[in-house]
Amino acid sequence: MTLFFILLSTLVAGIGSVWLAAWVAQALLARYTTHLLSLAAGALLATAFTSLLPEAFELAQAAQLSVHVMFAVLLVGVVFFFLLDKAELWHHGHEHSDHAAHHQAHDHDHDHSHHSGGWAVLLGDSLHAFGDGILIAAAFVADWRLGLASAVAVMAHEVPHHVGDLVVLRQADQSGNARNALVKLSMAGAVTALGGLIGYALVGVLDNALPYFLVIAASSFVYVALADLIPQLQKRLSPGQTTAQVAWLAAGVALVVVLGIVLGH
Repeated sequence: MTLFFILLSTLVAGIGSVWLAAWVAQALLARYTTHLLSLAAGALLATAFTSLLPEAFELAQAAQLSVHVMFAVLLVGVVFFFLLDKAELWHHGHEHSDHAAHHQAHDHDHDHSHHSGGWAVLLGDSLHAFGDGILIAAAFVADWRLGLASAVAVMAHEVPHHVGDLVVLRQADQSGNARNALVKLSMAGAVTALGGLIGYALVGVLDNALPYFLVIAASSFVYVALADLIPQLQKRLSPGQTTAQVAWLAAGVALVVVLGIVLGH
C-alpha cells in the first residue's frame, strides 16, 4: 500500500505541477507568478523545518545516530546543491557564448543548438524529477503524512520553475506548439514516479539511511527556497507590494503547518 501511495503521489506531484504551471502561465497575470514564488518559498521552508528535519532527528535519536553527523549531512547537502547550480550555470553560460560567437556565420547550426537546448531542459527536469521522487519515497517510508506533505511541497516549488520551462520549450519547438511543450514536460515530470519506485526499494533495504535521506531532502528544499526563490523576491517594492509578498510567504508556511495539524503529524 505504501508503494501505491508513493507512485500516486509522485505522479501527481510530477505531472500535476506541469499541468498547473501551464494553467498558471495561461490564466494568471505575470504579477501572480511572483506571489506563487513567495508561496512556494514559504511552503519549502516550512516543510524542511517543521516536518522533514524534526522527523529525521527523531529517527536518528531512535537509531542512536550522531546529531553532529546529521548536521554535517545537512551542510554537505546545501553545498552539493550549490555546486550543482554552479555547474548548470556554467554550462548554460558556455552554451550561450557559443551561440553568440556563431550566430551570424552559422544560422543553421544555431537553430540546431537552439532546439537541442530544449532537450537539455527536458533532461535537466527529468533528473530533478527523479531526485524528487526518491525524496518523496523516503518521506513516505518514514510516515505517509510526511510523504504527502513532501509531495505537496515538491509540487508547489516546481510550478514556478515549470512556467519558465514551458516558455523555453515552446520557443525551442519549430512549430511553437504549446501542446508539444506540455506533453514533453509532462513526460519529464513522470520520471518522478521512477524515482519514487527506486527510492522505495533503496530505503526499504537501508532503513538506517532513512534519516539521512530526509536531511538531504530538507537541504534541497532549504537551498531552493533561499538560493533560487527568495532572491527573485528581493526587489525594491512599495509597502503594499511588500506586505502582499510577506503575506503569500506566510500563506505558504501556514499551508504546510495546517496540513500537518489536520493530518495529525
